[in-house]
Amino acid sequence: MKKIEIDEGYFFGMGVFETIAVEAGTPLFLKEHLQRMRKGLETLQISCSEFETLTEARIKKECSQIPYKRGVLKICVSDKNVFFQTRENTYYAKQYEKGFTTKVTSVRRNETSPFTYVKSLNSGDTILEKRKAGKAGFSEAIFLNTKGKLAEGAVSNVFFIKDKKIYTPTVSSGILPGILRDYIIKTYDVLEKEIALDEVTQYDEMFLTNSLMGIMPVSCLEGEKKFLMEQGKNMAKMYLKRFTKL
Repeated sequence: MKKIEIDEGYFFGMGVFETIAVEAGTPLFLKEHLQRMRKGLETLQISCSEFETLTEARIKKECSQIPYKRGVLKICVSDKNVFFQTRENTYYAKQYEKGFTTKVTSVRRNETSPFTYVKSLNSGDTILEKRKAGKAGFSEAIFLNTKGKLAEGAVSNVFFIKDKKIYTPTVSSGILPGILRDYIIKTYDVLEKEIALDEVTQYDEMFLTNSLMGIMPVSCLEGEKKFLMEQGKNMAKMYLKRFTKL
């Protein structure tokens, strides 16, 4: 196992990471993940010589050795380290049929912080709120920003559907621009807008995205607002059929 050097990544969370879905040894959206990682390093003013020499061929070799049909490659980069970690992708078929349940957390996304827009190692509030939501029986925690507008999920981007039109919070609302979020915006007709919490009842459907789950329909918010899942399920099935071995 590679020895990890102590640096500002350990002391202050000054580092970035990407979690990449690997299907039968092939990484999905690899170029997009690496581009976001480079941008994050620039934002945090981190220069890592090992990352600068990291090639796609090296990453693909790591992916080819993952012993799972549906795997995950996590790449962490800080000043002195490039670290790889692999595991199985544990999202399963029944979840897409049942849909996720979501809960709004009292913790706010800080839309003025550069860390909000970077997939950084400084993610303590995200982990804690995700765990709290899970203990309360919910699949995902949803964050508002400091102005009370919808931002994102703990590990996901948020979308809504009304009259077959798709909506999602603006990046300036305080979100990490997700790889799958970009895919949805490029693939479908999506309107980016500020969304207040009390507007949620106006929407017919809700779904979440991230690189590992793809597109996940949502059945309810706070256990009160119930959503239809027809269009979300269809989008999820199309994505799974195209990109995954599920």
